[in-house]
Amino acid sequence: MNIKSDKIKNIVRKGYARAVLQRKSCCPTSSCCSGLDKAKDISRKVGYNDAELNAVPEGANLGFGCGNPVALASLREGDIVLDLGSGAGFDAFLSAQRVGKTGRVIGVDMTPEMVAKAKENANKGDYANVEFRLGEIERLPVEDNSIDVIISNCVINLSPDKETVFKEAYRVLRVGGRLMVSDLVLARDLPKEIKESAEAYVGCLAGAIKKEEYLCFIEQAGFQDIKVLSESSYPVDAMFDSLESAFDAIVSVKVAAVK
Repeated sequence: MNIKSDKIKNIVRKGYARAVLQRKSCCPTSSCCSGLDKAKDISRKVGYNDAELNAVPEGANLGFGCGNPVALASLREGDIVLDLGSGAGFDAFLSAQRVGKTGRVIGVDMTPEMVAKAKENANKGDYANVEFRLGEIERLPVEDNSIDVIISNCVINLSPDKETVFKEAYRVLRVGGRLMVSDLVLARDLPKEIKESAEAYVGCLAGAIKKEEYLCFIEQAGFQDIKVLSESSYPVDAMFDSLESAFDAIVSVKVAAVK
């Protein structure tokens, strides 16, 4: 099977819609983390502490992340934060607590079911400084030069046009604004059967690119002071069964840059 780029978004959108409707974490397959009871375990593995996990409405953390960009972002009171691929709102809600009443958080997600769930969670938690918008990260529904900090957690790797994603991020950030992302990249090429797997796309694997290419897209968008703050092996076994051939190919990176 050859997954063309014009089909990727539809595959991902349907996969994540099914995941949130079925209240499953990670991916919509039986071999994946089978339920929200696993979400906290996965989130602990990628950098969240118990205080953060318990600080958001139930159902906001679906266990999709590969790092903790909120912890990296050094958010300040009054910051305007944009979360690319905000899902059910987990990182957006953590950000909202840090930026306070004078700050604001905007979450953008392309899956209607995710946006609906995030809005439901916002109402449940009475978050007055958070809003969620339906949109694609390649065409952000956000004004130019209006954002202080952009965060994203294991989402940009899903896009078939990562170069445009970073150009859009650059467009909406103010001068001096910060990009802080956690994402998956490749240390080596994926085996062909995984690279062409729809299941692996939904699970954030098949869309990943080499780290050097990922960082090059950030630089070409205009960002400066680009830093890989950390990188570590990713627990592929927590996502899928029978992916031993990809174990050392997937790397979780935390990247910071400035406009």
